[in-house]
Amino acid sequence: MKRRLSIFGSTGSIGTNTLSLVDEAPDRFSVHALIAGNNHRLLAEQALKYRPDVVGLADMSGFDELSSALVGTGIRVVGGGEACDEIAREPVDLVVAAITGLAGLGSVMAAVSTGQTLALANKESLVSAGEIVMQTAARTGARILPLDSEHNAIFQCWAGWQGQKESVDSESANSIRHICLTASGGPFRTTPLGEFSIITPEQAIKHPQWSMGRKISVDSATMMNKGLEVIEAHWLFDIAPKNIEVLVHPQVAVHGLVYFRDGSVIGQLGTPDMRTPISYALEWPDRMLWDPEPLDLVALGRLEFYDVDPARYPCFALARQALVAGGTLPAVLNAANEVAVEAFLSHKIGFNAISDVVNDVMQADIDGDVKSHDAVVALDAEARKRAEVCVRKSAVD
Repeated sequence: MKRRLSIFGSTGSIGTNTLSLVDEAPDRFSVHALIAGNNHRLLAEQALKYRPDVVGLADMSGFDELSSALVGTGIRVVGGGEACDEIAREPVDLVVAAITGLAGLGSVMAAVSTGQTLALANKESLVSAGEIVMQTAARTGARILPLDSEHNAIFQCWAGWQGQKESVDSESANSIRHICLTASGGPFRTTPLGEFSIITPEQAIKHPQWSMGRKISVDSATMMNKGLEVIEAHWLFDIAPKNIEVLVHPQVAVHGLVYFRDGSVIGQLGTPDMRTPISYALEWPDRMLWDPEPLDLVALGRLEFYDVDPARYPCFALARQALVAGGTLPAVLNAANEVAVEAFLSHKIGFNAISDVVNDVMQADIDGDVKSHDAVVALDAEARKRAEVCVRKSAVD
């Protein structure tokens, strides 16, 4: 029987890679829903190819054109963020959560509140609302399978060692000393610090290894992305911040390591191809049989690892600080970073100002809590307002 998928963020990098795997095994998967933000033309093409039961477009500006393109197909078309989020409640075998930013929280909450199995690429949901997401999942029995390559690597090493248990339990957790996430270091790993002030958005989005969206590429350049992943790992694996290590690994062959208390270390290696972790989630607890390019260790020649330099990556240090402080600070960090990165991509502020904006907002006394979905959204909105003020103060002449 085919596994039914709902893909949120189908027109983005994770979504298109997921659909490419569906192409690899059309007898194994069918698509129930495709959801996009504003790329209505690509969404229409995907709908005509995969013939889902329903498609959704969050941005209503392209809704009429999407509807016209799908007239006579029998495909249900919905528009608006809330209506799209509700589709995550419709029962399927796997919900792929690949919407970037806090915009993905609504669909994540809808999926976990109905006990779905969720393949999670939207790290911001756990960064800003980790407590309520994980508590809801525990209450409903929802499974969360990580799609980020590093978290997926930890999941493979940890859960795989357990013999494919459905979750990482407390007994096995006691056998773990710590985990390690790796980072490429981004495009400016060796750039002199004195040149950071003249880094352009065009340079920042050219990741040396991965093909990703613009925002995630900038987050990789600042290593905020890795900081957010540390916060995500804390919630996914219920592990203390002090037990989550990060190493810069330029070859991006080793994606994650689990250190056990008996001295053993289990790592997951692979090529920098997001389809590998996605394929693991699609067929979990089995592995998908397809034919990607294998990792060639001889061609790599060597594997290098370095500590994270806080002077080069201040955003990473800020994320660590937010995780240790807890409370509302991770949500504030995420909101401020989204605003700062967008301002940088729009040439409003310089590269160095991204961390300055985030730090200033984190220092502000912002009221709120993260005890409910609505509370997280309200806190996020307030933090964004503060960030916009900071952006104006840091604006490039």
